[in-house]
Amino acid sequence: MSLIRQVWLLVLGIIVAGCIGSVGVSLWTAKAYVETQVSLKNNDNAQSLALTLSQLTGDAALVELGVTAQFDTGYYRSIRLKAPDGRVLVERSANASAGSSPAWFARLVPIHPKPGVAQVSSGWTQLGVLEVISHTSYAHDDLWTGAIRTTVLMAALGLIAAACGWWAVSRLRRPLDAVVDQAQALSERRFLQMAVPRTPELRRVAQALNAMVERLRLLFAEQASQVETLRHEAHCDELTGLTHRRQFLAGFEAELGRESGATRGLLLLVRVLALADVNRRLGHAQTDTMLQGLARALSEPVAGVEPHSVGRLNGSDFALLNTSAVEAADWSQALMVRVQAVMSAHADVAVVASLVAAQRGDRVGQVMACADAALARAEVAGAFTMVSELMPSSSPSESGGEDAWRRQLDEALSRRRTRLVSFPVIDARRALIHFESPLRVQLKEGGEFEPAAHWMPFALRTQMMARVDEIAVLLALKAIAEDGAPRCVHVSRQSLRDACFLPRVRSRISAAGEAARQLWIEVSERVLFDDVDPFAEMARQLRPFGVRIGVEHAGVGITSAPGLLEVGLDYVKLSASVIIDVAQEPSRATLVRRTVALLKALSLSVYAEGVQNEADLEMLWQCRIDGVTGPAVRL
Repeated sequence: MSLIRQVWLLVLGIIVAGCIGSVGVSLWTAKAYVETQVSLKNNDNAQSLALTLSQLTGDAALVELGVTAQFDTGYYRSIRLKAPDGRVLVERSANASAGSSPAWFARLVPIHPKPGVAQVSSGWTQLGVLEVISHTSYAHDDLWTGAIRTTVLMAALGLIAAACGWWAVSRLRRPLDAVVDQAQALSERRFLQMAVPRTPELRRVAQALNAMVERLRLLFAEQASQVETLRHEAHCDELTGLTHRRQFLAGFEAELGRESGATRGLLLLVRVLALADVNRRLGHAQTDTMLQGLARALSEPVAGVEPHSVGRLNGSDFALLNTSAVEAADWSQALMVRVQAVMSAHADVAVVASLVAAQRGDRVGQVMACADAALARAEVAGAFTMVSELMPSSSPSESGGEDAWRRQLDEALSRRRTRLVSFPVIDARRALIHFESPLRVQLKEGGEFEPAAHWMPFALRTQMMARVDEIAVLLALKAIAEDGAPRCVHVSRQSLRDACFLPRVRSRISAAGEAARQLWIEVSERVLFDDVDPFAEMARQLRPFGVRIGVEHAGVGITSAPGLLEVGLDYVKLSASVIIDVAQEPSRATLVRRTVALLKALSLSVYAEGVQNEADLEMLWQCRIDGVTGPAVRL
């Protein structure tokens, strides 16, 4: 039984006991008072009648007439005159008449007044003893009426007391519920602080929990800072802060091979001409300032579009990957104008650039070779030249327009030309953890089922992702109901921001029964930075159904995400760019091991995406990864 229920029972018990006690005390007090008054009445009537009879000089007829007259005009149960030797001289009696009070009440509260007794005499001669007993039914009626009034009054007071008790318990319950919610949040890996209540006992509990949460936050922040420092040393260029060549290419390869990666991207290479001569002419410090300015110019958004990744390939070469849907010529021209403005602050410093297109499934080496060749031609052409080699796009949006794409996607979704594919996530014993189940859409009837990379950018642009994600959840629940295998689906940031998405999905999941307990839902890492509140709300509403909530495509920077300690995640999937070549690079293995240890300290399961070979797989098991997926994974 809950504490609040026990408090309520205690309050109600006290109120009921108080009411019963008050009615009982009032009733018995009134009973004693009535008995006293009836006894006094009996005695007064007996004395008065005895005085009257004493004046009749012992005339038996007159005495009997006097007794009868008194009996008939009063409310008596009996009047009896006894001779000194005990004989009854005159007696009048009557049965008790039924009053308004119930018989059980008269039995429960009996009234026993003392009979009135007086001496009847004529001069100095005793004629007899007079005994007068009054009826008590009218007294029971008065007691019954008083008892009802008292009960009604006490019931009203009891209701008022119950209302006051409800208010007091509600005030007590709010801080108590807050303490319980905080404890529940801690059990769900959500490290939240609460307002300290005024109640002294609860204040101490809340202060202790808040102190524990703060210590955990500080400890986690310290460890996250160490991991971030290690990440910067392992992945980043010390001067500019950009990722170095190996990490940039690893991220590029992961993006090209990802199921939900961009269909088409733009790779821009920028080279500072004659960097060694520039260093001798400007000096080391000014050259470093120039390179840092160039890095900032490449990293900042252009026309509202942020680059996917930026890296420094070597001393003079920089690379930028853009996976957003932009007009290549306009975007690259705007970027070169910015770069030229930065370079104009330094005398006789020039750059050249190359721009090439990459599509999902391309090999990184081939794309880089094409970009390097274009960059070499740009060097021949002269300062601030950019050479572009862009393949014509075959996307439906460019061939038919956005409206045509919307109609095509809407038709495919309406006619349920959708299916899930399955990629296993396994543990170290090769046991299935769950199937990653990305959605495929058949855009043309009878055609191929296209991966998300082909249609997702346009679904995002046409505000259809909530509908797409809802279908993916439904298909996953249906597949789980058929074979019982756990399945994982991705939910986009656009769906989280849609106010109608969560209620619809929650309704579907609640109707799925046990199948919901095998459903996994994950979002991209960026959600923990930009959409914490809607993500936390989704986790709060879906977790009671047994749904597991996680983050995919996570870099080691997830340890600094503000939402990591607030949402209550169940698992994290590290991106392929984090774990690629982990067997060949000790520094990368150390970084993965530290990241896994930090996440496991929060009771999170940690999985790895895009595992390419057995060597990396074995090293990941040594790093205490809980599960893996990718080309090297087989059930």
